[in-house]
Amino acid sequence: MKPKKLKLPKCAPFSKAHERYLRKLRNDKIFVLFFQILILVAVIGLWELLAQTKVIDPFFMSSPSRIFNMLSSLFASGTIWEHIGITLMETLLGFAISTIGGTLIAVILWWSEKLRRILEPYIIVLNSLPKIALGPIIILWVGSGMGAIIIMCTLICIVMTTITMLNAFVTCDNDKIQLMKSMKANKIQIFFKLILPNAMNEFISILKINVGLAWVGTIMGEYISSSAGLGYLIVYGSQIFRIDLVMASTVLLCLLAAIMYIIVSLIEKWHNR
Repeated sequence: MKPKKLKLPKCAPFSKAHERYLRKLRNDKIFVLFFQILILVAVIGLWELLAQTKVIDPFFMSSPSRIFNMLSSLFASGTIWEHIGITLMETLLGFAISTIGGTLIAVILWWSEKLRRILEPYIIVLNSLPKIALGPIIILWVGSGMGAIIIMCTLICIVMTTITMLNAFVTCDNDKIQLMKSMKANKIQIFFKLILPNAMNEFISILKINVGLAWVGTIMGEYISSSAGLGYLIVYGSQIFRIDLVMASTVLLCLLAAIMYIIVSLIEKWHNR
């Protein structure tokens, strides 16, 4: 006799209440996205209308059509790619150095409580110091160019990274730490098995913060000392009263920053799966 095949129970279908809930979530996403696009289109359309009717002076305020024409000419000539590449390289290097360096400093300060107590006041002072004031000093120390811009970007991000990650490390549940110590875990095991996993949400948060701060630091550095880059184009355009060039460079900065933020958001979704 052939053995009878076991019949596995079929999974129950979603209830109607659950289907309504999923439909509501989908409709909410569509609603939010629709109004986000609507607001953007309305702002661009109103801006263009006011510029065309001379309610605002397009020489000083530019207009979407003029910005589009400027972007088209920049990409057609090919010169914009060099400026985008330089600014993007400076931003990514500053972002990476500050994120990794700030996290490592936070680890060292967590590891040594005495060192943390000694250096904590200085870290707070550095965080409150306007970094733009250090621009001339940085140029004197390392010279003008990409090195000074990367240092400026790093200085703006690294202190915030250190403070955020250190706070995540020291606020870990002390009862869990004591439990691991009772199980004869050493400090390295406690850090990698408990402290670091517990701080991953704060690490993702500081990545999002550093996306904005890195672009701010890079553009500030290019304002002070640069011969190429999107920040340089903004300064150059304002000096020769080419507001179209200024606005076109600003639009490119917004797009690049948005792409970088989307990448970090995808990393967050992957981590939360």
